[in-house]
Amino acid sequence: MTETVRTASPLSTELPPLIGALLRRPIDAVHARILREAIAAGFTDLVPAHLAVLRYPGPDGRRPSDLAAEAGMSKQAMNYLLGQLEDIGYLVRTDDPDDQRAKRVHLTERGNALRRKIRRTVAKIEQELEAELGARAFAQLRDLLVRLNATATVQRQ
Repeated sequence: MTETVRTASPLSTELPPLIGALLRRPIDAVHARILREAIAAGFTDLVPAHLAVLRYPGPDGRRPSDLAAEAGMSKQAMNYLLGQLEDIGYLVRTDDPDDQRAKRVHLTERGNALRRKIRRTVAKIEQELEAELGARAFAQLRDLLVRLNATATVQRQ
């Protein structure tokens, strides 16, 4: 029997992941779980791109331009996603009382039901992480992420 020797490709995992990958992999898993559980709960018309609109703190009462800036996408792309979510009954866009040129996004009853489902799913994920890491390590992780988010917000401005 001949033994096959495998060599690592230049892009293999021989190098440790940098912070971007360490942050991206868990959020990708969280997004996949959110979508899977939402679909299982009857929200079968969602696609992964919709999560850009629905992510914390959510779209309710906000302007599409603010949502686009927060998601790092063009206003046109955000309005496309908002149109899809409006067509399938998760939100409505109304005139902005403060600026007649602008719109505000408001969740419908179905949109609020989805928001609650997403929060329950993420709370379950947090409980599972706490059980896996231990209460102290999970609290430390959460604290560090809060600090990192505050830093990222300041750097974005």
